[in-house]
Amino acid sequence: MAFPKDIGIIDCMLGIPEAEDRAEWFAPFRPLIKDAQTLQQFAMPAQYMFKDIPQTGQQDDYIKWTVDQMDKHNVQKALVGWNENETSYRAKELYGDRFFFDLPCDPNKGMEEVRRIKRIHAEVGLSAISVFPSGTLPQVAINHKYMFPLYACAVELDIPILLNVGIPGPRIPMETQKVEHLDEVCWFFPDLKIVMRHGAEPWEALAVKLMLKWPNLYYSTSAFAPKHYPKAIIDYANTRGADKVIYAGYFPMGLSLDRIMSDMENVPFKDEVWPKFLRDNATKLFKL
Repeated sequence: MAFPKDIGIIDCMLGIPEAEDRAEWFAPFRPLIKDAQTLQQFAMPAQYMFKDIPQTGQQDDYIKWTVDQMDKHNVQKALVGWNENETSYRAKELYGDRFFFDLPCDPNKGMEEVRRIKRIHAEVGLSAISVFPSGTLPQVAINHKYMFPLYACAVELDIPILLNVGIPGPRIPMETQKVEHLDEVCWFFPDLKIVMRHGAEPWEALAVKLMLKWPNLYYSTSAFAPKHYPKAIIDYANTRGADKVIYAGYFPMGLSLDRIMSDMENVPFKDEVWPKFLRDNATKLFKL
């Protein structure tokens, strides 16, 4: 079946810019970057991987501009990072029916971070927490003990954790994001709901095996144009994994919604997979 146009889409990775220059989004892990090209020429650290990175231009209201882009493509709701700033609070106040929030976390901060998660969750009602293991400073592996307080907190609050897995796009070391690390975490935290972000490449086949093994492990398509969705993931969604694969974009960090939805026309999902992929799986997992 072709990409259906009548489904209200839930996008599980979208950003709200705060200025035309979005370099601040990548500031936390900039100290890890050592090559001159990235430091001197790139507007975002994985720019070598993306063509035609969306340009926001100067906007009077970036939140409204973001919602307008969503409306053009029937994106009903979007998961965005909560930043404890004016943009996050305004987005929740003005468009609480359009945005739901994950909290980017630093496992290096230990119980201080756990207390912050609980405070913000009580205040705004988080739908998830998230970690970029290769982008923490210092880097922290998915199965490192520093991550365990965050996992326990997510279980206690009954919210998923989103983890970048696979080789990171920025030119920083990959060891902390190897897909194999998930096996130990899923074993030790059987109630923890984990969503893989950013592809799991080049270990997509292992990601599928682990999703078959562990019932609370999921995959999102963030940071991948649909024409580059891994074949192993498409095959899994079309067979035993229809309930485990979730749509996520990467707008405006690296991909435009125009590009994503245009590419989506050629993704060979079965008829029964599309509603789950675009909406239903996210609705269930994030309790929307």
